[in-house]
This record gives sequence, structure tokens and C-alpha cells, in this order.
Amino acid sequence: MAGDWPPYAVAALRFSIGALGLSALLWRAQGPTAFVPVNPWLQMARGLCLAMASLCVFSESFVMPLAEAMARGFLAPILLQVFAGVLLGERVAPKVYAVSLVALAGVAIILRPSLAVLGWAALLPLVSAVFFALLMVANRASAGRSSALAAQVFVAGACAPILILASLFAKISGVPELAFTWPSWDVVARCAVVAVTASTAHWLVYLGTAKAGAAEVAPAIYVQMVVAVTLGWVFFDETPDEWTLVGAAMIIAAGLYLWQDGQRLVRQVEKSLQNRR
Repeated sequence: MAGDWPPYAVAALRFSIGALGLSALLWRAQGPTAFVPVNPWLQMARGLCLAMASLCVFSESFVMPLAEAMARGFLAPILLQVFAGVLLGERVAPKVYAVSLVALAGVAIILRPSLAVLGWAALLPLVSAVFFALLMVANRASAGRSSALAAQVFVAGACAPILILASLFAKISGVPELAFTWPSWDVVARCAVVAVTASTAHWLVYLGTAKAGAAEVAPAIYVQMVVAVTLGWVFFDETPDEWTLVGAAMIIAAGLYLWQDGQRLVRQVEKSLQNRR
């Protein structure tokens, strides 16, 4: 949709369609009482994180290759562990910060050509990674407060108005570059496809973080690199250069190291509990 409609308008329409569809499903499955959240401020925080991450994701996909954008976004699982320690009180080992420096070095390698060509727009994947990590932390804090479907309604319902307001502000700002008109039918159709696929993805992310923990499921995000390279090559004739692959490998290696180390600690705790019994 790049060039057909601005990314903020695409994001607003996508989440509006998603919120309406999810709300209809929730009304049918659980009735009107399911629309009352236990902690409204937490749901607003989830919606704000998702809105900011989505604005960055849609914008970056319009201006840079998919693989390059995804590679920088892989910083999210590492940031997640840091944020979980600060915001949820989970213990963070000093090695997390050391490994984070390796990941940041990988980000710097990927940024080198893009920053010169795109300017500040090259930092969009980093901002999206920060907000996506915060969203996963908020998902964990929200676990057990409502059904998975209601949780998705809450986050989409909070996200959509924020994006609509952002689009309206852009529309009335008077800046020619931010102006847009009503979309064509095929743009609306493509937004609907994104609404269905992305809402399903967010639902699965919520289920994973609620059932297994945010740090447990974080490494699954690295599957996106394979998907991004494949889709970019098939649909847009994009192939990442060697420096992008080197930087991505450093980030992924750092994330997988932390995940494997966390799994080792979990096994040690479980073994210790079994010995006590």
C-alpha cells in the first residue's frame, strides 16, 4: 500500500476494522459484561504501546526493506527482559546488560547505511521494538484479568481511537505531505486482510505471554527474519546485504543466548524443588 495511502491512516483503518470485528465476536461469545475491564488504565497503556509500535511498523514498512526493518526490531526480546525487571520486579542478571550491548552493536551495524539515506526514519524499527517490548510486559501484567478475546478487544479498542486522532491531526495540520483523501476499495480490502491476520497474531502473542511468560515466548519473534527475507524477495525483489545479515545474526544470537540461559535457570529451579520433595 506504499504510495496509495499514508501509513498512519492505514494503521487507523486496520485497527478500527479489527476492533469492530473483535467486539462483535466478544459480544456474541460473552455478552456486554465482558466489555468492562478490571484495570482500565492498564488496558489504555496496552493500547498506547500498540498504537505507537504500529505507527512505527507501518511507517518503516513503507520506506525500507522488510528484512532490514525486522532485523532492528529484533531488539524487542532483549528489551523485554530489561523492562520485565524494571516494571514487573523480575530479577535481571548482569549478563543481560552485557549481552544487550552485543545486540546494540548489531543494530549499529545495520543502521550504518540506512541512517545516511533515510535520516531519522531509520530509527523507526528501534522505537517500535521499545513499544512492542513494553506491550509484552503489559500483556503479562494483564494476564488472568479477562479472557484472551476480551484482552484483544481492550487493546484494539484503546489503540484505534489513538490512531484515528493521530490521522485526523495529520489531516487538519495543513502540512501538504500529511494530507490524504478517502481510500480506494482495494486499500480498504487490504486493510481488512491486515486486520484479520494481525489481530490473530496479537491474540496468539497474548496467549503465549499469558500462559508461558513473556521471556519464554520472546525468541519466537526471530522466525520473522526468515519470513521477512522470503516475502521481501518474492514480492518486492529485496535482498538484504551482508552487513544487514551480520547485524541481524548478532542480535538474534544475543536474544537466543539470553533465552537459553533463562531456560537453564528454570530447569535448575525445578530440579531443586523436586529434590526438596
